[in-house]
Amino acid sequence: MDWQPDEQGLQQVLQLLKDSQSPNTATQRIVQDKLKQLNQFPDFNNYLIFVLTRLKSEDEPTRSLSGLILKNNVKAHYQSFPPPVADFIKQECLNNIGDASSLIRATIGILITTIASKGELQMWPELLPQLCNLLNSEDYNTCEGAFGALQKICEDSSELLDSDALNRPLNIMIPKFLQFFKHCSPKIRSHAIACVNQFIMDRAQALMDNIDTFIEHLFALAVDDDPEVRKNVCRALVMLLEVRIDRLIPHMHSIIQYMLQRTQDHDENVALEACEFWLTLAEQPICKEVLASHLVQLIPILVNGMKYSEIDIILLKGDVEEDEAVPDSEQDIKPRFHKSRTVTLPHEAERPDGSEDAEDDDDDDALSDWNLRKCSAAALDVLANVFREELLPHLLPLLKGLLFHPEWVVKESGILVLGAIAEGCMQGMVPYLPELIPHLIQCLSDKKALVRSIACWTLSRYAHWVVSQPPDMHLKPLMTELLKRILDGNKRVQEAACSAFATLEEEACTELVPYLSYILDTLVFAFGKYQHKNLLILYDAIGTLADSVGHHLNQPEYIQKLMPPLIQKWNELKDEDKDLFPLLECLSSVATALQSGFLPYCEPVYQRCVTLVQKTLAQAMMYTQHPEQYEAPDKDFMIVALDLLSGLAEGLGGHVEQLVARSNIMTLLFQCMQDSMPEVRQSSFALLGDLTKACFIHVKPCIAEFMPILGTNLNPEFISVCNNATWAIGEICMQMGAEMQPYVQMVLNNLVEIINRPNTPKTLLENTAITIGRLGYVCPQEVAPMLQQFIRPWCTSLRNIRDNEEKDSAFRGICMMIGVNPGGVVQDFIFFCDAVASWVSPKDDLRDMFYKILHGFKDQVGEENWQQFSEQFPPLLKERLAAFYGVSVCVVGGVAGEHAASGSRRALVEGG
Repeated sequence: MDWQPDEQGLQQVLQLLKDSQSPNTATQRIVQDKLKQLNQFPDFNNYLIFVLTRLKSEDEPTRSLSGLILKNNVKAHYQSFPPPVADFIKQECLNNIGDASSLIRATIGILITTIASKGELQMWPELLPQLCNLLNSEDYNTCEGAFGALQKICEDSSELLDSDALNRPLNIMIPKFLQFFKHCSPKIRSHAIACVNQFIMDRAQALMDNIDTFIEHLFALAVDDDPEVRKNVCRALVMLLEVRIDRLIPHMHSIIQYMLQRTQDHDENVALEACEFWLTLAEQPICKEVLASHLVQLIPILVNGMKYSEIDIILLKGDVEEDEAVPDSEQDIKPRFHKSRTVTLPHEAERPDGSEDAEDDDDDDALSDWNLRKCSAAALDVLANVFREELLPHLLPLLKGLLFHPEWVVKESGILVLGAIAEGCMQGMVPYLPELIPHLIQCLSDKKALVRSIACWTLSRYAHWVVSQPPDMHLKPLMTELLKRILDGNKRVQEAACSAFATLEEEACTELVPYLSYILDTLVFAFGKYQHKNLLILYDAIGTLADSVGHHLNQPEYIQKLMPPLIQKWNELKDEDKDLFPLLECLSSVATALQSGFLPYCEPVYQRCVTLVQKTLAQAMMYTQHPEQYEAPDKDFMIVALDLLSGLAEGLGGHVEQLVARSNIMTLLFQCMQDSMPEVRQSSFALLGDLTKACFIHVKPCIAEFMPILGTNLNPEFISVCNNATWAIGEICMQMGAEMQPYVQMVLNNLVEIINRPNTPKTLLENTAITIGRLGYVCPQEVAPMLQQFIRPWCTSLRNIRDNEEKDSAFRGICMMIGVNPGGVVQDFIFFCDAVASWVSPKDDLRDMFYKILHGFKDQVGEENWQQFSEQFPPLLKERLAAFYGVSVCVVGGVAGEHAASGSRRALVEGG
């Protein structure tokens, strides 16, 4: 039986399809309502497929639209289609996949893969065999249509195709696809490669069995005339480089030569795919060895790819110089994600780690699409990190010509090159910087906005060096010019200058204190000048300034400049406005820096944060109970609010006590600590730790309820949650003292397990070690029996931490535990010696504790054994112990304990 439409019904559907192409919003609304009504009729979907496949008299856009509406219906409620309707749709798809129109073929392909991905691949057993069969058709349209559909299925269901669930159809499909690499039609060749490419990254067995044939076929297509084919060949080679480099190594020289040509392909899409090859190759261990001899060709090609194309310049409005008065369109503003608070400890020789900003977010995010310029810059960046100074002989001769070129596009690309190599080639660039930095600072006032903005970014990449020179040399001129650019008339330049200034702040820290007044005047002036998008970046620059200069900001004159505009924005924004995120983050830094200086502003800020947490929790509760009536809340509001409360507690210290007393924050915190979202828990534990330090009197009554929750969150699967819970437990120990005793067993085993886990991040190890030490400090009898299970990793975790309060309390704990259980440290005593030697200036009573333990151990084992033992010590450790603790260490002696020494010597030499 063949379904036939009712003529009147058909006209109604056609009218609807015509109306839905109208630009008028009112008409659109009527169309949506009408669609809702028609979807009540089961055979409405029959009409839609009928228009798509049979109604050849209609125009193609209308037929295609009918198919796309049907696709949305399939997506939304295919499960409730009556079986005759579903069967009719499937049959029509397969019968018409060879439609004469390529648009209709593509639409049917999309419809097929949508049905297939609704779990129907199992329920539609004839689909794959029939499509594979249609590939053999003499009719081009049928073959192309079937291939188009197969390509979409391979993209959407690659894992399922390689599973036992379907009896591994790939074993037939892959060899079949490979036959079509030699087809006379470029479109078919392109489909065939694209289908096989879907299975490279997952190393599908059927492909691995045919890998050599696949590679051979790819090489045969290397110089294909069709750009789409060349693009797919390049994409395949890039993926093979990642998963089957063993098969490419014998041909590496020719592949590199080929990719050098393709990176210059006149079709930019091919060039972009080929350029990815260098990014991937840079991550392979063999990169240096196979690429070194080709750098002389590759570097000029990459540099050439870093110029803006003409289309880029049009899209970036490169000829528009002043646009600061033009409001931003909302879709230009990327969603911001708040990074929850993680508690870390200060390290020896610590410097801000710029690596996370080192991605080439150079400056054209208006084209946030990946393009040849960005890819070439990223490739140069990673290769600079592989080859270091060896890259420079190929680059420097080019750079001179670029940086002083009369054409601004070329000059701009030279500045980008200089920024891209900053991280990898820093050492080799140092001799040239005294001359280059002034030139770049000059470029900050170039007449082209795109040159000014890239100069901001590149200078920020050399900020570390600038700060290492006498301030009058480069820091002062750079800062002066960057501050002018923050007030540039061009929005892109404002943005680049603000970001660059934030990086400079991180590097310069307190070096900026003398210029604070001038800096604040500029940033505050920018408040009144900036459009929406750049305001968000300005908040970041202010927050970073506060982090960098800390309490130096706490001067009445500075507070007077900074706080009124911030508070004005704070009052303007509604509770549901996402612009609160960056403003709250900024205020959190400011509150921590101003300390008591923030007191006049703290009450409304505190109250609002509590309200945000309360509102979000209430909304989450309603959503859980009635998901059909309420929307899920955006929990970022709550996370950012918790983090600002942490900032307040840290900045105001004891002054926060009255605010906590007058609010229900402890009740809210109890709920947040049990939230399903890890980031919420992470921020609540940070706040718990900060409140414990600031006003324990309000935390103490809740400890019995809070401790079991903290215990269950000592799960290293969620690193940051676990880290903050661990830190909070340590802070609670210090306030509870001996009253901690009932809770030790709740947390101790987990902590010991974490400190012994391989591949645990450094921050978590350090916080775990501090907390174990603090637990032992307040309850030595309970913790000391386990000493032997954690002493070695404990010592190695804390040897690189700077002297501070946390380290002090943890080491007192270890000394007390050694007093209770001296046997627990014997086997790893060399690690304890090393950890003790990492102290620069311990307090006198702590030094006495170390002295007693060291001498006690020496007396216990006897002079001869001690000499043999201390023989293993590296020279620096011997010197330190002798100088600080009067432990004489002999330089000659036997080889006792050689086994213990081999592992320890490595650890001892690393940081000394």
